[in-house]
Amino acid sequence: MNILTSAPASGLMGDVKIPGDKSISHRSLIIGTLSIGETKVSGLLEGEDVLGTAEAMRQLGADIYKDDQGIWHIHGVGIGGLKQPKETIEMGNSGTSVRLIMGLIATHPLEITFTGDRSLSGRPMKRVTEPLREFGASFKGNEKGTLPITVRGTGDALPIKHHMKVASAQVKSALMLGALNTAGTSVIYEFIPSRDHTERMFRQFGVPITEEKITLESGVKATKITVTGQGELKPQVLNIPADPSSAAFPIVAALITKGSDITLKNIGLNPARTGLFITLQEMGADLTMQNKRLECGEPVADIRVRYSCLKAITVPKDRAPSMIDEYPILCAAAAHAEGVTVMRGLEELRVKESDRIAVMVEGLLASGVEVREHKNGMSIKGGRGVKGGCTVKTHLDHRIAMSFLILGMNAQEPISVDDGTVIETSFPSFTALFNTLGANIYSPMVQIYTPLKME
Repeated sequence: MNILTSAPASGLMGDVKIPGDKSISHRSLIIGTLSIGETKVSGLLEGEDVLGTAEAMRQLGADIYKDDQGIWHIHGVGIGGLKQPKETIEMGNSGTSVRLIMGLIATHPLEITFTGDRSLSGRPMKRVTEPLREFGASFKGNEKGTLPITVRGTGDALPIKHHMKVASAQVKSALMLGALNTAGTSVIYEFIPSRDHTERMFRQFGVPITEEKITLESGVKATKITVTGQGELKPQVLNIPADPSSAAFPIVAALITKGSDITLKNIGLNPARTGLFITLQEMGADLTMQNKRLECGEPVADIRVRYSCLKAITVPKDRAPSMIDEYPILCAAAAHAEGVTVMRGLEELRVKESDRIAVMVEGLLASGVEVREHKNGMSIKGGRGVKGGCTVKTHLDHRIAMSFLILGMNAQEPISVDDGTVIETSFPSFTALFNTLGANIYSPMVQIYTPLKME
C-alpha cells in the first residue's frame, strides 16, 4: 500500500495525453486473438487490468508483444483455435477481463479456472455465467457465484436467443463473444442501451453482425443484435482512442480549480460514454469539442476545458448507463457546485470494485462535504467549500482513489487516500500527469506538504 496525498493547487495548464480507452483495449486484445494474422495496436492502455488480459490471451495461445515503438502486435489463433492453458488464469482486479473471457471460453471445448484479487473475488459473476449456460457451457464454483470459478466450455454450442435482464455491456459482450464460435446465428435483445464497443469492433474485424431497433409483441422496444458465428476475422491496424472515463478526472479537476485551461487530446466520444460530459455542461461547464473525427471506428475529439462556476442539477436516471463509472468523480464536481446535486438510478455502483455509493458517501463525509445516501444513489450539497484534512479508504477501488485526490486539489486541507497503488489498474501515469499540469500530489513518505499560493 502507498498513501498518496493531494494538496491545494493553483490553475492547471497545458495539453493532456490520456491513456488509451480501457474497454477498447481489452477488446482489441481478445478479438485480435480470434483473427488469423497479425493485428497491430497503438495507444493500448498499459494498466494492470489490460496487461492481465494480454497475459490471459497468451495463455490461450496468442503471441502478443510490444515493439520498440510502443506498437502492440497480436498474432491470432482464429476462432476455434484457442488452446488449453497449463494453469489457472489469474485476472487480478479486472471484472471486464474475466467476464468477457468467460464468454469466449463458453463455446470452446476447454476447462479453465479463473481467480482474482480480493476485490474481484467479491464481485457477482452469476449475471454472466447464467446466460452463458444457454450455449451449453457449465460453471463450477461457490454458492455465491463469485471467483474462483471453473468454466467448462462446449465444443458443440447451440445458438441462443437471449433477452438481457440487466443493462450491462460486459454481459452483452460475453454473449457476443460466445456466439463467435457457435454455428448459426445468435440473437440478443437489449432493452436499455449499453456501451457498443464490441459491436463496433466486430464490424471492423469483419464479424457478420446486425443491429435493429424493434418493438416486441408485448409493445416493449428493444435493440435486436444478431451475430453469425464461425466466420473468419480479418486482422486490423488499430489506434485506440483516449479513455473518456480517465479523461473525466483532469476535466473535473480543471473545472473546479480557478485559473485552469487545459486541452485533452484524442478523447473517445462514443455516444454510450458521454453522459458525464453532457451532465457537466448542464451544470455550466466550459467544455469545447474540437477536431472531431473517427479513430478505431469510434468518434473522437480534442476537448478544451476551462474553470467554471458549476450549478447543481438532478441527473436523469436514464443517463446512468452512459456514465456509470464516472459518478465518483462527478461527486467531486458536485461538492463544488452551488446547490444540491441529486444522483439516482445507480444500483450498479453497489457491485463495482467496491460499493461505490457507500464508499463515496463515507469519504465525502470525512472530507467535510454534506451528503445523503439513498438506496439507489446520493445527494450532495455543494458550494460551501471542502474541509479535507482526512485519509480516505479506497477499498481497493482505483476510481475512488483518483476522485478523492482530485477533491483534495481544492480542499482547505490536503486529502489523502490509503492506497494509491490501485490507480495502476487504469491510469498508470496519473500522478506524474497531474503534477506536470500544476497539481500537488505526493507520497507523504517522501515529501513534506507545502501549501501553494492561491491566485
